[in-house]
Amino acid sequence: MASKKTLNIVVPVYNESETIIKTLDEVRENAMPPCKIWIVYDFDEDTTIPVVKQAEGDYPYPVNLIKNEFGRGALQAIKTGLKRSTDGSALVIMADLSDDLCIVERMREMIERDGFDVVCGSRYMKGGRQIGGPLIKRTMSRVAGISLHLLTGIPTHDVSNSFKMYGERVLSTIEIESNGGFELGMELTVKAFIKGYKVGEIPSTWWDRTAGQSRFRLISWLPNYLHWYFYAIKGRLKGLPPKQNKKSASTHSEGVAS
Repeated sequence: MASKKTLNIVVPVYNESETIIKTLDEVRENAMPPCKIWIVYDFDEDTTIPVVKQAEGDYPYPVNLIKNEFGRGALQAIKTGLKRSTDGSALVIMADLSDDLCIVERMREMIERDGFDVVCGSRYMKGGRQIGGPLIKRTMSRVAGISLHLLTGIPTHDVSNSFKMYGERVLSTIEIESNGGFELGMELTVKAFIKGYKVGEIPSTWWDRTAGQSRFRLISWLPNYLHWYFYAIKGRLKGLPPKQNKKSASTHSEGVAS
């Protein structure tokens, strides 16, 4: 690529003192400058904060600690980070070492060089994997992703994964309505698809967290995921958007190690 735009990396945290440095080290190994890191915390006593402050100068790009602007919770933290991502694209990652950061630059190429608006890290396409995690959560996520792909033609098998990169058009034109949890990533992807924006995926491996406390709440958030699932189906029944060419939407998934 000629000249890269800024990649904003949004990291919601909740007492991630055990894993945050490993996460930042992985970002440094896999994401080339220019980048900005937005570490979003809910409360001043979060154990992540002093650890990050000690290590701020160890990285080749800004590591910004910012307090959640919209109230506590993962959704509000991600919204806060995306709001700060005013230049370039944005990538949402977790601080629990669950996301496959070795594909970040491939995702970035798809956004910057190939004109994709959303690039989804996909556990359920060929080459993707999910390792660990509760059985019911894994099963429901897989069924939702694959069935929505088949029913609507949305060009990802893993619409519910939070590990996604968003281009500037998505960040500037799509209003976030989610009010529950991690379904925000599903909302942005579905809305981009309905608008006819270019959505693609790349195989990704997801590992269950080994330290810290998960903030995923399946039962309380399930209605929110179902809302966006049926929103996508409703959009397809209305005849929007035209189906993307499957080959063009997944060109860069071929040959990617998982």
